[in-house]
Amino acid sequence: MTAMTENKTPTFEEALARLEEIVRRLEKGDAALEESLGLFEEGTRLARICEKQLSEAEQKVTLFTEAGETPFEAEA
Repeated sequence: MTAMTENKTPTFEEALARLEEIVRRLEKGDAALEESLGLFEEGTRLARICEKQLSEAEQKVTLFTEAGETPFEAEA
């Protein structure tokens, strides 16, 4: 089973990969109306998940930089 079928929140990478699949399927244009609506609904949910996870990551980076921590600095 994938993260999507286990009813748990997917990782950012899993959500993005599935969202890309959905976009390709919808752009192809051969899905029935009911299937297209279901894909659109799933895609909207996944986009929100990705947006939330990106926002959380941005907040962490902001906290690090405001605290003067620079974890990416090259060692001298």
